[in-house]
Amino acid sequence: MKKDSKIYVAGHRGMVGSAIVRNLEAKGYTNIITRSHSELDLLRQSQVERFFEEEKPDYVFLAAAKVGGIVANSSALADFMYENMMLEMNVIHAAWESNCKKLLFLGSSCIYPRLASQPMREDCLLTGSLEPTNEAYALAKISGLKYCEYLNRQYGTNFISVMPTNLYGPNDNYHSEHSHVLPALIRRFHEAKEAGAKSVTCWGDGSPLREFLYVDDLADACVFLMNTYVGNETVNVGTGKELTIKELAELVASIVGFEGKIEWDKTRSNGTPRKLLDISKLDSLGWHYSTELEDGIHLAYKDFLENPMRSER
Repeated sequence: MKKDSKIYVAGHRGMVGSAIVRNLEAKGYTNIITRSHSELDLLRQSQVERFFEEEKPDYVFLAAAKVGGIVANSSALADFMYENMMLEMNVIHAAWESNCKKLLFLGSSCIYPRLASQPMREDCLLTGSLEPTNEAYALAKISGLKYCEYLNRQYGTNFISVMPTNLYGPNDNYHSEHSHVLPALIRRFHEAKEAGAKSVTCWGDGSPLREFLYVDDLADACVFLMNTYVGNETVNVGTGKELTIKELAELVASIVGFEGKIEWDKTRSNGTPRKLLDISKLDSLGWHYSTELEDGIHLAYKDFLENPMRSER
């Protein structure tokens, strides 16, 4: 990408999209295009096609998506499948029609098979059953990255896909029911501390293993890959490090300052038992993360305190 290339970031108000915009601006890119939902509804094909016809962006970061934790995914299966499938197909197709030079599609590590060999390599996609609690989201995301691959093979486009691990950081969603595990823990322990609660109950038994990546590191990797990577196979983006949910809860509680007891509701689902990405491909390309988990959680908690309205989303 040139510094004055026309770059469209879809989903610029979300956690990932806003981080990509920050990274692009910090690197001196001057022609960044964004649209709010009220200005451009990505679920409406006619609106998306008109936007691409008028703007003709050179590069597209497709970070827009309907996302959520276990409760949100399992209780709104149809919504997660429809909205993600529609918006990604509309954007990818319009980018192809308008001769976009390159598009980067954001997948997710949760679309790999539930019991994939660990750490998960890029080629394990579609080799086993999906996690039932987020199957609808996974099917939509798989369709998006496969559509990018098929356009490359049939029409010679340069559309790539990135598979990030669990993300957290500025502009996260801290909703009490719809958030992912790390922001949910930040909110729960903060509210417990403020209320003087003696204990906090977390879901499951704390045994699942998870990997977490600070969102600004993902953004840096996305810009790096947009400038350097060409290929049909997706690229994993993570840290290569994991910890149990129990260890995560204890770390978040310590950073937030909650000193009570952590209890576990074993009647609740654990979700996928382990999700660790094999990041050897990204390492070989020359990129490595920079934010350690403890430092990142401190930054995320600071963002939570400074932006209280995000907890209501």
